[in-house]
Amino acid sequence: MEVPKFLIADSSSLQDEIFVLHTEYPRFLLNVSNDEILWLEEFGKEDQDELEKITEELIEEALAFFDTEIESLE
Repeated sequence: MEVPKFLIADSSSLQDEIFVLHTEYPRFLLNVSNDEILWLEEFGKEDQDELEKITEELIEEALAFFDTEIESLE
């Protein structure tokens, strides 16, 4: 099964929050309202440099995805 790179997620228990889920490595959940990230991966020290390099780009991609999806609903 092919899974999209990003998915939008929300929860009735967190009514003021909306999230983007990144489904590829490194998997994470981004809170769109405050840019908090919950990493769904375990990282070693050797991964730290690469993670720092790609995090900003992944967040930008996630937010661009979110904006595009929301605009398509309007």
